[in-house]
Amino acid sequence: MSKHTVDVADVVIVVIDAQERLAAAMSRRDAVVSVISRLVRVAGELSVPVVYTEQYPEGLGHTVSELRDLLLAAVGPIEKLDFDCCVEPAFITALERTGRRQVVLLGMEAHICVTQTALHLLEDGYRVQVVADGVCSVREYDHAIAIERLRIAGAEVTTSESVVYEALGTAGTDTFRRILAIVKEREIVE
Repeated sequence: MSKHTVDVADVVIVVIDAQERLAAAMSRRDAVVSVISRLVRVAGELSVPVVYTEQYPEGLGHTVSELRDLLLAAVGPIEKLDFDCCVEPAFITALERTGRRQVVLLGMEAHICVTQTALHLLEDGYRVQVVADGVCSVREYDHAIAIERLRIAGAEVTTSESVVYEALGTAGTDTFRRILAIVKEREIVE
């Protein structure tokens, strides 16, 4: 397996700050929440751990309602005040407990919490993939710059479908058929 593809035995999904009041300001809110939902469900099918955070929930609210039930088996919510998730000891502990070194990042906002966390994870030796269609910012300009900045810094910039099919690796199995049904939901939502 290439070091540039998703390794289902070494990957953890991290959902950063997909919260009610923050999400309400996002122009691509529904599309990004849909991507996060699909990847969390695929993670469940493949027994991939999921960790999620909430930035200052007293002010920004809790995780969006569409994701709450899906995240019941995940580690979180890990509350934080710092934009960089890695500054929060509970986040680092949760990440280390997975024993995994590849991190797929989803969430809000791309140019703030996602970028700061990705850069820190890269410095700590993690392999980082940022899902371009699974992160957003209030302004598209900020999203575009964040994606380019992360690419230059060494993060793999990918798409949700790439993550899914790299994690699967093969077609024709019962797992493939279950996950294909999840992937096809994209056509209904988008």
